[in-house]
Amino acid sequence: MYAVRGWARNVLLGLLYFGAISAFAGGVLGVAANGAGVPLAYLDGTPFTSYVIPGLILGLVVGGTQGVAAIATHRRHPGGLLTAAVAGFGITIWIFVEIAIIGYSWLQSIYLTLGIGEVALVLVLLGILHPSHTRSDAHPADHAIRKVPQ
Repeated sequence: MYAVRGWARNVLLGLLYFGAISAFAGGVLGVAANGAGVPLAYLDGTPFTSYVIPGLILGLVVGGTQGVAAIATHRRHPGGLLTAAVAGFGITIWIFVEIAIIGYSWLQSIYLTLGIGEVALVLVLLGILHPSHTRSDAHPADHAIRKVPQ
């Protein structure tokens, strides 16, 4: 189980750092390049007339949450896994809102997978989700139940 947790922590760190860097870069492109080629027509019917505000939210809120979670998890801060879970849910929510507002793009599948993966890895590190629970015939309570000789 320790090998699984070590692997899960390293993968989680990689996802968090990737999420932080790419969200920050996307935010910079949103602000500095007004969406970097993403058509402004995608914003029709939204409260936004440019990609500046969405870019700030992406870079500072989504990227910032991912970054704080990466650093806290890397430093083994007691709240690291909580911030990683918040970051995973946050990027997942961002993607759902983005799809609802501007429609679907293949890139969103990557970031949706990233967010779900982060949450799943937090569950692995908490011992809630682990390989012995993946058997179709096993129930999580099976590991806690011991038959007592009569």
